Amino acid sequence: MNTNPLKQYFRRPSIYLKLPSGGKYYPEGSIDLPENKEVPVYPMTAIDDITSKTPDALFNGIAVIEIIRSCVPNIKDPWQVPATDVDALLIAIRAATNGNMLDVESSCPSCKEESSYNINLVSLLANLGNVNYQDTINVNDLTIKFNPLSYRKLNDINLAQFEIEKAIRNLENMENDEERLKSSNNTMKSLNNLSMALITEAIESIATPSVIVTEKEHINDFLRNCDKHTYDILKTTAVKFRESSQLKPLKVKCIHCQHEYEQPLTLNVTDFFD
Repeated sequence: MNTNPLKQYFRRPSIYLKLPSGGKYYPEGSIDLPENKEVPVYPMTAIDDITSKTPDALFNGIAVIEIIRSCVPNIKDPWQVPATDVDALLIAIRAATNGNMLDVESSCPSCKEESSYNINLVSLLANLGNVNYQDTINVNDLTIKFNPLSYRKLNDINLAQFEIEKAIRNLENMENDEERLKSSNNTMKSLNNLSMALITEAIESIATPSVIVTEKEHINDFLRNCDKHTYDILKTTAVKFRESSQLKPLKVKCIHCQHEYEQPLTLNVTDFFD
């Protein structure tokens, strides 16, 4: 096949991103990490733009996967991206595609006026610091080590949460008391299972004085049978690790009444790449 004479005009990397994870927590073969640990980020193509607006692909996580696969080719299996890196990758892809500035709409909680603010994405990336999952906690004679969830696990849990929320909404439309009670009990079990799954996946290992346990089924069994105090410590720690890798709220000053407040910034792929 002849070389395409237009190849020199193909897109080129616009940003080189140092991943918050430092390239850790990727299974072997899922990432080709350069020696300087900075992955090249390409701007989106027209096909990527269409993918970002496809409802089914957005719902099941495929849109994010295909966009990362296209724009960060060093990541060979985007499903294995640790949760610590997802926001950074999406921000970098947005900056590579549409520039460093992002308009964010915000409604002031004081005067209720809506305004638009410019956010510098490069500064946003700088604030996504590394999360040290090497830290462990000790509970009695157990040593617990945590790890970030992969995007696949995170996506599975989000889909399960969506189904549970839908089931809760459907309870209001049930007229039969017995049917509503049965459905309510099933929903409660699903919520408990989801909570257990979330913490189980966040724990890499539990070390006893004689053995290190990494099997998820054993860790899940332990969470279901340990005392409440131990469970609460593990749950709180898992939440802290997860929150430490998330985007921090923006500090905003209302241009109408000068009220200062914090505006949560959630990355919605639907409008993030407009």
